[in-house]
Amino acid sequence: MGFRNRVNRAAQMMLAGLAVAGLAVAMGCSSGEEAETMSEAEESQPTTTIDVGSEMDDELTYRVAIIETKFGDITIRFHEDLAPKHTENFIELAEKGFYNGTTFHRVIPGFVIQGGDPLSKDQTRRDQHGTGGPGYTVPAEIGARHVLGAVAAARLGDQANPQRRSSGSQFYICVAPTPMLDNQYSVFAQVIDGMDVAQKIAAVRRDPRDNPIEPVYMESVRIETREMELP
Repeated sequence: MGFRNRVNRAAQMMLAGLAVAGLAVAMGCSSGEEAETMSEAEESQPTTTIDVGSEMDDELTYRVAIIETKFGDITIRFHEDLAPKHTENFIELAEKGFYNGTTFHRVIPGFVIQGGDPLSKDQTRRDQHGTGGPGYTVPAEIGARHVLGAVAAARLGDQANPQRRSSGSQFYICVAPTPMLDNQYSVFAQVIDGMDVAQKIAAVRRDPRDNPIEPVYMESVRIETREMELP
C-alpha cells in the first residue's frame, strides 16, 4: 500500500471515530432519560481505542542507508512497499556490519557500480570477487524501473536461476538509465543523495574484469529513519 493510501486510510479511521462521537452526543442530548440510559450502557461496555496518531507517525517516516566511501557518501532510500523482503534483508545485513569493508568490485562507466560481496574484503582473492554472499537468496520482487540512481539486487542468470531470485547481499547502482534490465532484476531502493559519488566510483581505473585497481571500500553502511517532508 502506497504512502498516500495509508494516510487516507488513517484519516478515514479518524473521521469514523469523530462520526461515532458526534452520534453519541446527539443521542445524549435528546432527553435526560435517554442520556442516563446511554451513560449506564457505556459504563458496562469495554472501551476500544484506535491509536491513529501512532499509525500516522509510522507512515510519516522512511528508512535510508548511508554508504560511506573515500569519495563521499551515497544515500539510498528503500522502496519498502515495492520490495519489502529486499529492504529488510539489506537493513538486517547493514545493522550487523556485514557490508563494512566490502568493495565496489565491478564498475562500468555509463552502466553500473556493483558491490556487497564479502569476499571482496580480501584483495588476495580478486579472482573470486563477485561470487560470494551470505549463503542464501531473496525471492524476486521485480517491478520498479532501472532509472538513474536505481539500486537493485544482483543475481545469477536465468538458466541457473529461472525464478530470478536475488543474491543475498550483492547489489548495484545504476549510473545511467538502464531500461534493458527492467523486469529482470529486483530494484529495491533509489539514490537520493551522492549520485556524484557513484559517478566518481564508476570512473576509477579498473582491471580487465572491471574491478577497480585501487579498491573502493564501503567504509561503513548505516541505517537511519527519517521524517517525511510534507507539502
